[in-house]
Amino acid sequence: MEKRVVCTAATVAAVACVVAVLVIRKRSKGIKWGKVREMLKEIKLKCALPIERLKQIASAMETEMHAGLASDGGSKLKMLLSYVDKLPTGAEEGLFYALDLGGTNFRVLRVQLGGKEGGVVRQEHKEVSIPPHLMVGSSHDLFDFIAEALSSFVASEGEEYKVPEGKQRELGFTFSFPVKQLSLSSGTLIKWTKGFCIEETVGQDVVAELTKAMERQGLDMKVAALVNDTVGTLVGGRYEDGDVVTGVILGTGSNAAYVERASSIPKWHDELPKSGEMVINMEWGNFKSPLLPITEFDEALDFESLNPGEQIYEKLISGMYLGEVVRRVLLKVSEEFPIFGDIIPPKLEAPFILRTPQMSAIHHDSSLDLKVVAKKLKETLGIHNTSIKTRKFVVDVCDMVAKRAARLAAAGIYAIIKKIGRDTLSDDKQRTVIAIDGGLFEHYTAFSDCLERTLRELLGEEVANSVVIKHANDGSGIGAALIAASHSN
Repeated sequence: MEKRVVCTAATVAAVACVVAVLVIRKRSKGIKWGKVREMLKEIKLKCALPIERLKQIASAMETEMHAGLASDGGSKLKMLLSYVDKLPTGAEEGLFYALDLGGTNFRVLRVQLGGKEGGVVRQEHKEVSIPPHLMVGSSHDLFDFIAEALSSFVASEGEEYKVPEGKQRELGFTFSFPVKQLSLSSGTLIKWTKGFCIEETVGQDVVAELTKAMERQGLDMKVAALVNDTVGTLVGGRYEDGDVVTGVILGTGSNAAYVERASSIPKWHDELPKSGEMVINMEWGNFKSPLLPITEFDEALDFESLNPGEQIYEKLISGMYLGEVVRRVLLKVSEEFPIFGDIIPPKLEAPFILRTPQMSAIHHDSSLDLKVVAKKLKETLGIHNTSIKTRKFVVDVCDMVAKRAARLAAAGIYAIIKKIGRDTLSDDKQRTVIAIDGGLFEHYTAFSDCLERTLRELLGEEVANSVVIKHANDGSGIGAALIAASHSN
């Protein structure tokens, strides 16, 4: 009797499974794909960026750049002075350290520079995790923990690293939190982000805090430079290639820095630097213009964000948000049409469940039956048994969102090239090199390829031949050490 019951239960389960598959097939056949494509076409129109509109966006950004250089608070772009007025030439020699603090981990690095002939002779680094309680504890405890790790790293210095007798070790400090920079080696914390919350540090000079902690550890080291990660990317790129004029971060977040003529900075009231140059940290993520192709999905994302009305450009182009925009489009379409079945998949309603790395894997699937798309939809969103039409539709949405982001990022780079007068052919055929760092640019090939094509389109073939985009890996680390070296006494 028991065997017959088990057998019957198994049969019912099997029949239910078959019925479910047939229902899904029927639903897929019942989708009015013409209507679905029409809906996507309307969204694509709102995302469209013909070349003339991109040029108008670039001009709007250039106008904001001028305004930000004229006065603090005069523009959506902060156009912050970095106080980096000496860029590395390749002649730098000696041992220099860097500390890169930008999240729940920090890195300490040491670099031995060998001058014109030697370049980077050797380098070593160590990554350290910050215990969660220190991220919300006291300033004293956090900086003591950092200084202790730095001191331990210095103690492991091998004999092959050489510090001239009587010379103090020098450090470049990459601090990737909002700071009001006061000089090359000082700056006060505006606010903590990324899970840190230590109120007593706000308004304090972070270099002074680190210096006091190093003294408590008995570590004889001078902080020679306080550096933003984007400025570090520019400087690291310049060390490798003397024609680098701009550093861009295209990763989870986005920003750009570039070399400006000091005489073109009206808000700079001190004596002009001998080099005649100053690196400007644009903080371009906060750019905003009525020309930007903002859809209902972007508006909703912004409204629900921690900083509504801010960082609009970054929300359109950076890796933090692209997957979320795709999710919102898919959710809206699935509410109108049963592209994933009659019931909307519950996971599809969870914000930020679709990250940009998964979006990239979907977009790059080149298999005939789009196996990777099916796998990612199942693993990430709990969507099973998708038809080939549904998979192609999802790829199409990823393509739309990624290309809009890439074309907008290209417009930002074009604005910088225009601002520094490199958008026309020069008699000496000077190269203009853009150093780009960040996982979005490095790993999302469809994004980076589209960015480069769009920039060529904006520049025109002749000028584009003199503009080079280079991937600058780990600029924020080695760049800080190089700034310490180029400004070393």
